[in-house]
Amino acid sequence: MSRPLRIEYPEAFYHITVRGNERKDIYRDDRDREQFLSYLESAVVRYGAAIHVYCLMGNHYHLLMSTPAGNLAQILRHINGAYTNYYNSRHRRSGHLFQGRYRAILVEADEYAGQLSRYIHLNPVRAGIVSDPKDYSWSSYSAYTGEKRSPAWLTTKWLLKYFGGRSAQKVYRKFVEAKLDVPEEDPLNEAIGSAILGRRDFVDEIKAKYLKGRSSDRDLPALATLIRVTPEKIDRKTQQEFQGKPELARKVAIYLCHRFSNVPLREIGNHFSVGESAVSQASRRFQVELSLDKTLRKKVEGVRRGLRVCNV
Repeated sequence: MSRPLRIEYPEAFYHITVRGNERKDIYRDDRDREQFLSYLESAVVRYGAAIHVYCLMGNHYHLLMSTPAGNLAQILRHINGAYTNYYNSRHRRSGHLFQGRYRAILVEADEYAGQLSRYIHLNPVRAGIVSDPKDYSWSSYSAYTGEKRSPAWLTTKWLLKYFGGRSAQKVYRKFVEAKLDVPEEDPLNEAIGSAILGRRDFVDEIKAKYLKGRSSDRDLPALATLIRVTPEKIDRKTQQEFQGKPELARKVAIYLCHRFSNVPLREIGNHFSVGESAVSQASRRFQVELSLDKTLRKKVEGVRRGLRVCNV
């Protein structure tokens, strides 16, 4: 399997997702959850992490975190390693607790932090655990709305500054509640190469500063997707390969754009004159078709290779 692309530098901002090995639960009770939070605190105290948002789910957790010292890997090793040792000792087990490859997406914070925080805080609602995020005890939401006192290790002021002055907590609550009953696309779907979430100028800046000279090989395929492949190019290539079959060509083009290009959903939707959710839905439906048709799958794979877009 390929190795995920890691980009580390001082003051970098990340969305982190870590899942249990084989998607199994990583907390058995509240004592486990309290202990896990203690490792978030020690990551702040010992390694300088700035934890802005957290949510502990059954078999995974989310963090919005910045790294003033540029030491993401060290921080995650501490959190996951210390908790694994605790969990194995307490529950008399051995072996891996977490999947080997955590998901760490570098984020243009000013542009996406609010949207990502809402997505994280609504996780328990989307999972059907609670109907209101304030009723979930194991996220940072109540600290942002003033329902509970924020722990000293949690950084809330940075994000709340985007929601005004004295009334920031109230404004933030309304911002989150606005999406309570509205289906919301995962904002991480717009991440380029499963590695960077930001506008094109932000991505270009990161490439120039931190990725220059790094090779794109089988161990780091995400680098290849940072080379821009436009919907127009994908559509044109697909039309050539599936001449006389415009409907099929369109399906293939949408699928390739969604799954393997570095193009945000908005741009894909604009090219094909459909909404962002329609892009995702069409891609999922076509993926089912591919799973049932080996010949079609081989042909689509040939188009993908010809476009030099990578499966990340």
